[in-house]
Amino acid sequence: MKTYEEKIAWLFNQFPSYQKVGKVAYKPGIETMTAFDEALGHPHRRFRSIHIAGTNGKGSTSHMLAAGLAACGLKVGLYTSPHLVDFRERMKIIEGDRFRMISKERVEAFLDRWQGFFEAEKPSFFEITTAMAFDFFAAEAVDIAVIETGLGGRLDSTNVITPILSIITNIGLEHCEHLGYTLEAIAGEKAGIIKPGVPSVVGEFLPETRPVFEAKATACGSPLTFAAEAAPCLGLTVEDLDLPGDYQLRNLCTLSAAVGVLQPMLGLDLTAFGNGVRQAAHRTGLHGRWETLREADPVNGKAKIICDTGHNAHGLRWVAEQIDRISCDYETVFFILGLAREKDIDAIAPLLPRNVHYIWTQASSPRALPAVDLANEMHDRGLSGEVTFSVADALQLADGKAADKDLIFIGGSNFVVCEVL
Repeated sequence: MKTYEEKIAWLFNQFPSYQKVGKVAYKPGIETMTAFDEALGHPHRRFRSIHIAGTNGKGSTSHMLAAGLAACGLKVGLYTSPHLVDFRERMKIIEGDRFRMISKERVEAFLDRWQGFFEAEKPSFFEITTAMAFDFFAAEAVDIAVIETGLGGRLDSTNVITPILSIITNIGLEHCEHLGYTLEAIAGEKAGIIKPGVPSVVGEFLPETRPVFEAKATACGSPLTFAAEAAPCLGLTVEDLDLPGDYQLRNLCTLSAAVGVLQPMLGLDLTAFGNGVRQAAHRTGLHGRWETLREADPVNGKAKIICDTGHNAHGLRWVAEQIDRISCDYETVFFILGLAREKDIDAIAPLLPRNVHYIWTQASSPRALPAVDLANEMHDRGLSGEVTFSVADALQLADGKAADKDLIFIGGSNFVVCEVL
């Protein structure tokens, strides 16, 4: 009999995930997911849901929203991706100030039960995990589930649901080979989660994307709120959160607009909701968002270490700006950077800070850009640094060079942060 670890390894090997192998795992369309949902008995119809899409910020927004709803006394399901350390991070139940992941036993039972469907219909990894999450939340009788899209929106596996609110955090040029090569095209894909008669909130918009959202909302008869134009209802600042990072200011704005729509629907206590958001990382188990892994240690001469999962131009711009802002607090900032192969270096390189000590590295993932290639690409764009061939080596090198008045920052890829954690 296979162990849990063997079954998870089988799942990743038999049905490669986008997280592991990239675009070859992408399967557009929701026909297979629709069939799977029907075979399961439409579990998502047994709980209310909130659907969140966007290029960046949807993970943090999802976790803050789930924490706030749970603080109001609701039993909340939370489905996000990718995971950093444990596969079960993708599916959680949040109650009060505690979270629990789906159990290993339930994962095993689901994989065993649906072997025949897997063999006959060949669902993707993400379709399997989405179905597993919906089945889990229905069995747990959650009051509401916060559902994050995987990639895009219109053709995403999660788009079989009809939520009580759709949220689109922002639009950036990423996954263009699947979603389109213009902001308008990508906005159109993300806007695919807007449903007839269901209110929608857009966190950030550009001149190119606003008309796309407005047209879709009008066609669907969906009340549309742009976060920047909504009256604030939470009164929180980034300094109030256990999810630090300057970029959380944008996510807070999106969240506040969403709560303004949800409050009359659900009768939310805004004070309780805000208290939940303040402790979102603790209440939901979220890692990798401007997370301090070690404080400075003057006694042993050790530098502070921070990691962040920002991994595209849109996300790394905020990271770079924050490092520029705080760099005067440190003698030297050691920036450990690794990227996935498909990232747009032309877009990323100009955003990176110039007054730091770079250490180029690569995660163990097959999607990782080799460190030598990264170094050459960055050198051609005016950035130099040292090359290491593993995240562990990069951290060891930085830790050996840095002192307690320095900072070590680690980022550029979920895989890099995963290996650090």
